[in-house]
Amino acid sequence: MAETITCRQTLSISNHRVFASDLNEHETVYGGRLLELLDGAASIATSRLARVETVTASIDQLNFIAPFKLQDSLCIESYVVGVGHRSIEVFTKIIGEHLQTGERFLGLTAFLTFVTTEKTPNLPEIAPTTAEEEFICAGYGQRKVQRLANFKNQQAFNQQINLDYPWDY
Repeated sequence: MAETITCRQTLSISNHRVFASDLNEHETVYGGRLLELLDGAASIATSRLARVETVTASIDQLNFIAPFKLQDSLCIESYVVGVGHRSIEVFTKIIGEHLQTGERFLGLTAFLTFVTTEKTPNLPEIAPTTAEEEFICAGYGQRKVQRLANFKNQQAFNQQINLDYPWDY
């Protein structure tokens, strides 16, 4: 029987202040910067579960909910919410804080899938302990079915992509 660990044991938390160099032409944090931060945080959560090399397989769902601006901070929380044979699903949320007022807000949520580079890893099972974790973990099976269907559709789609040099046609 596989070992069981809690979502909390995989938790990765990081805080970042928004600087002018993080902003786009709309004076909000550039989406690419947020993607970099969430992938890094999610990879730590994955490593805390797997303890073997993993790679990002997909960002399955990404929701930009509210913008982050100058004088805000970002609190990124990532933890594992589902485990397959080689796949690991991570939930990430970014909570903003207006540093001048202390108001907190939900700015982003995402689900990412990582896979181990090992073909036969011994991954532990994941156990939720909070109401949020229980709610999110309960949807893992449905998200996994959808992810596999999307993967098959993507494979068919990829077969239709032209790899020739664009100047040759």
